[in-house]
Amino acid sequence: MTAACPGCQTSTPLDFDFSMAFQPIMDAESGQVWGYEALVRGRNGEGAAAILSRVTPEQRYRFDQACRVKALELAARLFPRDMSCKLSINFLPNAVYEPAACLRATLAAARKTGFPRSSIMFEFTENEEVVDTGHLQRIITEYRRQGFITALDDFGAGYAGLSLLANFQPDLIKIDMDLIRGIAESRVRQSIVAAIAHLGRELGITLLAEGIESEAELLTLKAAGIRLFQGYYFARPTFEALPPIDLSGMAGTLERVARTA
Repeated sequence: MTAACPGCQTSTPLDFDFSMAFQPIMDAESGQVWGYEALVRGRNGEGAAAILSRVTPEQRYRFDQACRVKALELAARLFPRDMSCKLSINFLPNAVYEPAACLRATLAAARKTGFPRSSIMFEFTENEEVVDTGHLQRIITEYRRQGFITALDDFGAGYAGLSLLANFQPDLIKIDMDLIRGIAESRVRQSIVAAIAHLGRELGITLLAEGIESEAELLTLKAAGIRLFQGYYFARPTFEALPPIDLSGMAGTLERVARTA
């Protein structure tokens, strides 16, 4: 029997509404969309900060649960019928009380929408301090047991990057955009990202570079062995819709990478 979750019993109801925008994650090997990240937005398209600022500590659990359900419901309506692309959902580790119990709403939404668990990725961010690393390890273990993909967001920023990675290894690491910006002209950033790429290969972790804004950044990171990319260079987040993507431009860029490899 699944243990009861304190958040279900004590969390304060939300007193605001919200929705989601979607931004693509591109696969440099195939030149196609690998997945989409669901990003919280206000009902009138307000940015994430405007919504997150309204979440009180007593509402964290319900907000976290509601984000998962909203993302799944919208993705099931918007994604191509073959469901081959992934849905990336951000979650708050400190809002999860009992990992198995706190997944009940997520699992119910996946069943209702017909969204396969293997196509759902949960991101936890370094920007939220992990008070109990043992608890986070239990969350990751349970999510993997249920067939979900796990990801560490904003790697290289926030709290305890390498020490956090030493305790648990997710399926995917998202390299923070502060390490990406200006990488084509910075040997220091290139060396750091090359070291992260080597680490990823050694640990069997897929790497994603976020915040890509130029062809030069894409070329440099692809040459370093990064496979997945996300950023304004491909598309900006679109409210309650999948943004159009110019795959021809990316294909030409990646073809040039292949010729110089």
